[in-house]
Amino acid sequence: MIGGLLRPPNLLVPITTPCCDAHHGTTSGSFLTLGVKLRNLSAPAVCLDAYPQRVINPWIVTCSVMLATFMEVLDTTVVNVSIPHIAGNLASTNEEGTWVVTSYLVSNAIVLPISGWLANHVGRKRLLLACVAGFTITSFLCGMAGSLTQLIIFRILQGLTGGGLQPLAQAILLETFPKERHGHAMAAFGIGILLAPILGPTLGGWITDNYSWRWIFYLNLPVGVLSLFLMNRFVFDPHYVKRGDGKVDLWGIGLLALGIGSLQIVLDTGQRKDWFSSQYIRTFTVLCVFGLVALIIRELMTDHPVVDLRVLKNRSFSAGVFLIGMLGFVLYASLVLLPLYLQTLMGYPAYNSGLALSPRGIGALLFTPLAGHLTTKTDPRRLLAVGIVLGSITMFQLSGLNLYAGFWDIFWAQILQGVALSFLFIPLMALAMARIQPEKMGNATSIFNLMRNIGGSVGIAIMTTFLARRTQMHQNHLVANITPGSPQALRMLQGMRANFYAHGADSVTASRKALAAMYGMVQQHASMLAFVEAFWIMGVVFLLMLPFLPLLQYAKKKRVPQPAPKLQRLPANSVPQPQVKPEPVDDQVLEEEPHLVIH
Repeated sequence: MIGGLLRPPNLLVPITTPCCDAHHGTTSGSFLTLGVKLRNLSAPAVCLDAYPQRVINPWIVTCSVMLATFMEVLDTTVVNVSIPHIAGNLASTNEEGTWVVTSYLVSNAIVLPISGWLANHVGRKRLLLACVAGFTITSFLCGMAGSLTQLIIFRILQGLTGGGLQPLAQAILLETFPKERHGHAMAAFGIGILLAPILGPTLGGWITDNYSWRWIFYLNLPVGVLSLFLMNRFVFDPHYVKRGDGKVDLWGIGLLALGIGSLQIVLDTGQRKDWFSSQYIRTFTVLCVFGLVALIIRELMTDHPVVDLRVLKNRSFSAGVFLIGMLGFVLYASLVLLPLYLQTLMGYPAYNSGLALSPRGIGALLFTPLAGHLTTKTDPRRLLAVGIVLGSITMFQLSGLNLYAGFWDIFWAQILQGVALSFLFIPLMALAMARIQPEKMGNATSIFNLMRNIGGSVGIAIMTTFLARRTQMHQNHLVANITPGSPQALRMLQGMRANFYAHGADSVTASRKALAAMYGMVQQHASMLAFVEAFWIMGVVFLLMLPFLPLLQYAKKKRVPQPAPKLQRLPANSVPQPQVKPEPVDDQVLEEEPHLVIH
């Protein structure tokens, strides 16, 4: 029997209805106050244990999950500028110090795709709390490391514990906000994902220069503790997240670790090892191909896959996964190439080169909320087209740089690129996840974030290799023009020799310094030409995303008129029985009728 006054659907509704009591083995009627909308009267009774009374502001949940996620993404780039300091402090070479970054990326990439499966197996909230606690503890251990071997081991553990934070946070935000506000949810997620890798080099350089590289890791401790408290208080598992049946796809986990781990090692160390001329790279390439091919076959055949690849049957999601890989390619490659250009050719120190990237964060911070709002109001594919065009314009602007470029030449291009990334990430994430069922959301976000990271690793590997090879080619072409028979080269050489001689060098030393200075100019111009070509190629990569936009499906929202309840005038002594027509859509709510009393 339903009693009480019908209230607006956004208020708590007191109802009495049969409730399944699994603990007592009985079905009883009780008067319960639920923080849910009142459904139509013809809906079947449900077990109210799945809908506890929790009315939580979604923005509190957003802050809870994004604090730790921001720090985890930040740790992918914050250590990069500190590698020379870490290597020197721990008595190792720079080559060995790069494993501090590689070890984290490898372990992070292994955990990313299985985080959805782990959430269903052990519970999402429990996994989230374990990830944050583990990430915080291993951050402390990284700061306390006394040798490079200890630091690498702790970084592996840090990547394993923090790898699940990104997909879990994205899944929670998509479930916390209603579908019509998914744009706002992805805007909140995008601010953390976009700002963290941009601020990482600047923050890492400042902390290392003013304090110690160990404080890069200690910075995670207060944020981790605060995030743990908020998550424990405000994050809850949805009713459809059920514990696994105990079956674990050990073969799938092993093949995943082999394939993804080997791929990350190849991409991260390929350029330093001269790619396939190294037996080391050839070995890991074979392991990568074997692991990934066997993983695909295994996951498509087993009934309990650790990574459910069947979600890629959704055309919009598979197109979104491909596009986020291309977007990660450009984003992370540009985050590496532009600081290299500023440091090697323009003479910027590490901290100032990081500051030169900060305008990109400003543009993203200002326009991400707007992109999230527009995503809910218009066709997101239009916003994607705008973002792609703006992104290509910024890369073509950077391809026009030269050795005399100033700070403002880079500033405005970075502002525009931040705006472009806002109009790319937010609509793309909303469109890719729009048709994913809630119970598959964790698995889908795992694959989505994995492809963004792999796209970034591929972009960094390809563009750094391209930069090195094109620099060598341009150097050969420029050197060919510097011959004893070239009058321009002879005049420049004589002028440099005279300058060094005038500053106190003898004739032999002046000649050697003049030749060295001329060779340095050749190298500088060869590198500049390679950077110009690299930025131009990334602009073309942006434009190549345009033909894939029609593959993303967008369903326009249609308002279905709701029939008003029909009321009958009954005699004064009779019991009123409302004649409510069953509504065709389960999610529709009864309209508010202030004078309708149901006994």
